[in-house]
Amino acid sequence: MELKLPPVVVFFIFALLMYLLASFLPFGEFEFFGRSYLSYILTGMAIVIGFISISYFIKNKTTVDPRKPEKTAKLVTSGIFAFSRNPMYLALLLVLIAFGLYLGNAFNTLLAAFFVSYMNRFQILPEEKVLVDLFGKEYRIYCKNVRRWF
Repeated sequence: MELKLPPVVVFFIFALLMYLLASFLPFGEFEFFGRSYLSYILTGMAIVIGFISISYFIKNKTTVDPRKPEKTAKLVTSGIFAFSRNPMYLALLLVLIAFGLYLGNAFNTLLAAFFVSYMNRFQILPEEKVLVDLFGKEYRIYCKNVRRWF
């Protein structure tokens, strides 16, 4: 890995940045009908996606630790992984978006975009290199057929 920060730590750093931005930026606030409900829905979706994806890894007896992709025992391509190569990271992103909605500052969408950029560069691309080495053609075909995030 490029940096060995666990994705959950990265998630909390971005959540803290969102909170600070919403607290101290004097503009960018927004409100719309159903904002809090949408925040709850996205959080619920994230929880479901996260639990389903982790359960697929456990069911297939492969590592859930994203810092050590070389310990991957099996390429999981079924279930939720047929729609997203990184549903656990997608779940974290959905929570960040929900948190941004809850905070009500439009500039938090930029931080969510930076989260995606950071995760792509420092977590997903290095993981993908290891998975290509481990699974070769099978993983390349999977990458062609399934999007990285959603």
